[in-house]
Amino acid sequence: MPHPRRRWAALGCGAALGLLALLAVVYNLPFVQDRIGWRVSELRARIKYALSPPEEAVFTPDPTLQAMVQTTLSALTPTTTLTSTPGPTQAPTVTPTPTIEPTPLPASVQLKGVRHEYQKWNNCGPANLSMALSYWGWPGDQRDTAAYLKPNARDKNVMPYEMAGYVQDETDLDVILRVGGDLDLLKRFIAAGFPVLVEKGFEGEGFDGWMGHYEVLTGYDDSRQRFTAQDSYIMADLPVDYADLLAHWRAFNYLYLVIYPAEREAEVMSLLGPHADEDYDNQAAAQKASDEIFATSGRDQFFAWFNRGTNLVRLQDYAGSSQAFDEAYAIDAQIAVSDPDHRPWRMLWYQTGPYFAYFFTGRYGDVINLATQTLVNASEPTLEESWYWRARARAAVGDSAGAIEDLQISLDYHPDFAPSLELLQALGAAP
Repeated sequence: MPHPRRRWAALGCGAALGLLALLAVVYNLPFVQDRIGWRVSELRARIKYALSPPEEAVFTPDPTLQAMVQTTLSALTPTTTLTSTPGPTQAPTVTPTPTIEPTPLPASVQLKGVRHEYQKWNNCGPANLSMALSYWGWPGDQRDTAAYLKPNARDKNVMPYEMAGYVQDETDLDVILRVGGDLDLLKRFIAAGFPVLVEKGFEGEGFDGWMGHYEVLTGYDDSRQRFTAQDSYIMADLPVDYADLLAHWRAFNYLYLVIYPAEREAEVMSLLGPHADEDYDNQAAAQKASDEIFATSGRDQFFAWFNRGTNLVRLQDYAGSSQAFDEAYAIDAQIAVSDPDHRPWRMLWYQTGPYFAYFFTGRYGDVINLATQTLVNASEPTLEESWYWRARARAAVGDSAGAIEDLQISLDYHPDFAPSLELLQALGAAP
């Protein structure tokens, strides 16, 4: 028979373990996460960032890889009509979609019918998509969109293509996703009765630096030079100055989504004009980025180079895009010294163009290093795309075991993430 003290010690240990297990279950309940999950995450981030400031960790492309790849690619013909360095280029020859002659825009338009939602913790994308859908009578809310877009609530970001996929797969509505937008186009859509969902940069008091953010634009007023935005973090009917929108929209390549009923597709395409053709849109956006490279400096020039790289990736000009991203990261290193508090070190949480560019030019070491730095800098590495791209690069250099491990982590953070599942299957492994 065990000694009474040992028996009580064993009972106490068992009770403590049981209490810890109960607390873990309670902590992961949705309504508990909504109330305190974000506080725990914020505390974790503040501790980590205080010990290891992410704005000081700079990615530097491998100069040997750069030189080898550029020598190999220098004789290749670019895959687009745009040159791989900025400058005047021949206009795209894509045949534009027939358009209706533009009519003068009203000086002010305010659309009604969007149901405003304040985002739950880490739920910007699902909340904004829910708001945009509500205008067309969709009855759900951000819980429905989040269940599809980010089954793990800790996922750092929802990509625009994932939001477009939700509209196409889960609703009876349709959607277009384009880049290189401008203020006139936004106003034309709103005046025609279409709210516009945009992705932009965000900075505010109480935040540890630059990050990405979605908003749904539902109105504009030329006399006040501002849009009306349904902002899931700040408030409904948020006034946003034209100049402020442009300044923050640049960080995301002037990207926008428009949701619409299928029977209004012709109207949407007419409003897009030649940008209805995605190749034309990408070419025009690449040229816009090139023009901005020469008109900006500092962080804005970093965004311009990054946008050029992103657009050339979309056009599958990986040689040109890798050069553009190299230029962007050279400026990023300067910002880390001159203005670290405003350095957009979270960029790879939201945009993955450099992974494509470096991978498809054989710069696997740069993919691995960039993904590793991105994951290490995150307060919690819930970035399935970065795990996937590091796995893909590891597989390319023969590290199948490392690739499989990364893919399984990617799926821990985002179950059913299709690219990771496909690569795992190709490597002969199970999730």
